[in-house]
Amino acid sequence: MKKAAIVAAAAVLSSGAAMAQQVSIYGIVDAGVAHITNVNAAGDSATKMPSATASVPSRIGFRGAEDLGNGLKATFALETGFGPDTGTLGQGGRLFGRQAWVGIKSDYGQLMLGRQNNMTFYSIAKADVMGPNIFSISSLDSYLPNSRSDNAVGYMGTFSELTVGATYSLGRDTSTAGGPAATGCAGENGADNQACRQLTALVSWDTKAFGVLAAYDVLNGGAGAAAGLTSSDYQDRRASFNGYAMVGATKIGAGLIARRTEALVTTKSDLYYLGVSTPLAPQWQLDAQVARLSVKDTGRRSTLAVVRASYLLSKRTAVHASIGHIDNTGGAAIALDAGGTVGAGLDQNGILAGIRHAF
Repeated sequence: MKKAAIVAAAAVLSSGAAMAQQVSIYGIVDAGVAHITNVNAAGDSATKMPSATASVPSRIGFRGAEDLGNGLKATFALETGFGPDTGTLGQGGRLFGRQAWVGIKSDYGQLMLGRQNNMTFYSIAKADVMGPNIFSISSLDSYLPNSRSDNAVGYMGTFSELTVGATYSLGRDTSTAGGPAATGCAGENGADNQACRQLTALVSWDTKAFGVLAAYDVLNGGAGAAAGLTSSDYQDRRASFNGYAMVGATKIGAGLIARRTEALVTTKSDLYYLGVSTPLAPQWQLDAQVARLSVKDTGRRSTLAVVRASYLLSKRTAVHASIGHIDNTGGAAIALDAGGTVGAGLDQNGILAGIRHAF
């Protein structure tokens, strides 16, 4: 009897702990087939199954919270990105490349430690109606859908309509795999304590009818870092100004990302975008966007236009199609599709059809 009572008490305690802690598993699998023109200087076309994204990047994640009492919660997120075409890990081969952090949350905001979305990510998310679609502003600036920071301390708090946030990274990117999500700037260097540091900050005002968001992002270079940022004296800065308005169920979003890269050569550019998202019927969604990237003091211009239609088969499953065009002038060579290739100075047309399932 005594043993049975102990087992019963342990079961009750375990049940109480399970109720206090909430953990969920979630994910998206989104795959499609695309046809892109002018993928090389010879003007050839390619039909392929993209890896980086279709309408959104594929991922699987775990998130949870534990009530600690007195208005405090322990929180965490672990999120893996992968390519559904081959099943390989994304974000430079990281196991939890999209998010890997633990934190504390209260009425005064949330404090997070680990790899996390930084404030550039949040400043654009509400205004950019296309998000990380295969044809989108992600093609014009591949950092935008990958605006995450390793080794970061982050804070975000929402107080009525006002949201403020910041991140500070001691080493913004440890992966050396290459590409926009892995730029090899590990930091945390005793010999150079400014190498690969990154600061981002956000302020936004959101109501049911509209929202305005602004962010500042400055990242230092370091030895061996990609994109020419091979010294901690070099910096890549972005100032983002974004907004959206609701007209009934229709969202109109626009923004400007002003960038200044200071390395051996200083480069300045502006990225503008304007988009609209509207439900055509209970199961149909139409999104459209135009964007331009202009590199100052050069003739390089890239203008992108995209239309996407989605049909909801259920709350979790949709089929979608995107049609895009990019116009490169002045020797610009930016590909229409995220992670794609293009012949220098050539325009591109593309179409993608896919299916998306969330769980």
